[in-house]
Amino acid sequence: MSGRGRHRRRIRIAVPVAAAALAAAVGGALLMSSANAASTQPAPLARATGTSPSLATLEKRIAGAIASDGTAGQPTAKSSPSTGTSTSASTGTGTGTGKTATTGTSTGASANTSGASVDPKIIGGTTTTITTAPWMAQLLYSDDKGTSSTSDDVGFFCAGSVVSPTKILTAAHCVKGYDWKAHGAVVTGTSQLPSGGGTDLHGGTASFVSRQWNHPSYNASTINNDIAVLTLDGPVKAKPIRMTTSGDTASYASGTKATLYGWGRTSSATQDISETLKTATLPIKSDATCGGYYKTEFIKGHMVCAGNPATGSDTGTTSACNGDSGGPLIVGGRIVGVVSWGVVDCVQKGAYSVFTKVSTYVGATYPRIDDTNLSGDHKADLFVRNSATKTLYEKDSKGTSFGARQSWGGWSASNVVLQADLDRDGYQDVVERRTSNGDIHWWHYLPSTGKWADTKLFSDWKTRTRVVAPGDVTGDALPDLLSVDSGGVLWIYPGKGNGTFSARVKVSSGWNQYNSLRAHGDFTGDGKADLIARSKTGSYVYLFKGTGKAGSGAFSSRIKVRTWAGYNAFDAVGDVTGDGKADFLARTPAGTLYLYPGTGKATSEIFATAIKIGTDFKQYDIFG
Repeated sequence: MSGRGRHRRRIRIAVPVAAAALAAAVGGALLMSSANAASTQPAPLARATGTSPSLATLEKRIAGAIASDGTAGQPTAKSSPSTGTSTSASTGTGTGTGKTATTGTSTGASANTSGASVDPKIIGGTTTTITTAPWMAQLLYSDDKGTSSTSDDVGFFCAGSVVSPTKILTAAHCVKGYDWKAHGAVVTGTSQLPSGGGTDLHGGTASFVSRQWNHPSYNASTINNDIAVLTLDGPVKAKPIRMTTSGDTASYASGTKATLYGWGRTSSATQDISETLKTATLPIKSDATCGGYYKTEFIKGHMVCAGNPATGSDTGTTSACNGDSGGPLIVGGRIVGVVSWGVVDCVQKGAYSVFTKVSTYVGATYPRIDDTNLSGDHKADLFVRNSATKTLYEKDSKGTSFGARQSWGGWSASNVVLQADLDRDGYQDVVERRTSNGDIHWWHYLPSTGKWADTKLFSDWKTRTRVVAPGDVTGDALPDLLSVDSGGVLWIYPGKGNGTFSARVKVSSGWNQYNSLRAHGDFTGDGKADLIARSKTGSYVYLFKGTGKAGSGAFSSRIKVRTWAGYNAFDAVGDVTGDGKADFLARTPAGTLYLYPGTGKATSEIFATAIKIGTDFKQYDIFG
């Protein structure tokens, strides 16, 4: 787009060379003086995020990105596909590698020696409003390298989708190799790009990125596994949109109408990106069609392409383009694709826009969106309580071990302590059951005051034999709770995402045959929360695969995956190793704790070979 009468520096997309503390104690009713000493509870993620930058700092980053000529995910030279040179759809100058998401020609400092460059945009689209796509996010990155020269500056623009109040789904080529915490900003809640030197957000909100993750197998040369998640330092008001499910095939049927959104280029004749949000409808194309055009550059199962064949010019072409990188392709109200790459200038005759196939990556991204993470490093951490002193300790994951314990003070009044971000604010909460009366309490951190608030969720759960915080069971992207009553009935309490719950829903009876019921996260790689249960008789371990539904259909029929007679305590806190798969912990009566890394398989190979964590865990009577 022209920039509405004022000059805008071109934003280009990466060209894939191959296919072208907690303060004082909380007063009043917040804490019991005899237990759970608030003065010793640390501020969540404080060690990881530190102090958030000022608005002025974020505005400076935004201004730098808007004024940039850079390209995200700049690739290294690689032979072009037989049909042309592909490029990534992000815009900006980068030092990494990667294809451009939807085509464009870049002229900035590029590592690409083939002469191709990228500028993603929606060509042939129409203007829309943020009301129609409230989940849309602008990703702006600017790093002047601290030098007086502009030749080494890095700046670019990508798009993303709010998939949780603190989580942005985007493309890996927009994230890999960049320090978003130090140099990035995310703007939500507006259809307009920032102006006025980054100070006018047109009603939008600027957020600080506290963490970043890209798929560990992302390949910048092939632009394979091109998916990533940014974690914001606080929740945004934008309404989230859900990813599609792993079993979704209907959305990818040839001819299915999909909707694309973005701020990318709107013409192959100019590298200016659009200052206003655009949208377009594209038909999904079959793998055979995509592979027929792109040959080996198109990786079946990992990518999906959409749109009618480009005409060779803007006229008659509807396509994603540079600047659209990381944005969503939507079918039925869910994200089915992430803008990834395309041909240079986006209109090469016969070409299609290529997207990351989200159904393939739901399992890998799920732990990043619903993470049980106290330290802020994308690895699930552990709570343990000393049975003698009743002191609760946090032990942060190091991948295949745990760090030195950190005291959370005395928790003598509790017999259950679990982690769960019930209000989806990005801070880990604590779900606690009081021993005296069975009441369930929710401890949630209030950044505005630096204190922990205590809210009673349920009364008299004293006879509940199991309480579980598995994540999202019902498939609505909101965290739920489970409990088993004295009669052995399993109940789901659907979360509303604000620490409150809808009326409970019965799953089934017979659950008192199990002496352990643990869960947090996805054990099978399908993006749905599962359960792990061990029987009292025979010590058989069963997997109950989540279906994403409520009620009697919430879990599939059990699958026997192990026999564990040598353990007397278990825990499931999520992805301990950080590889995107939920893991499991088991302790022997002698006190040796083992980590069972998840494999993502729904078979007897659900866990890899156990890793010995330590021998001093007999002292703990609560794991959570």
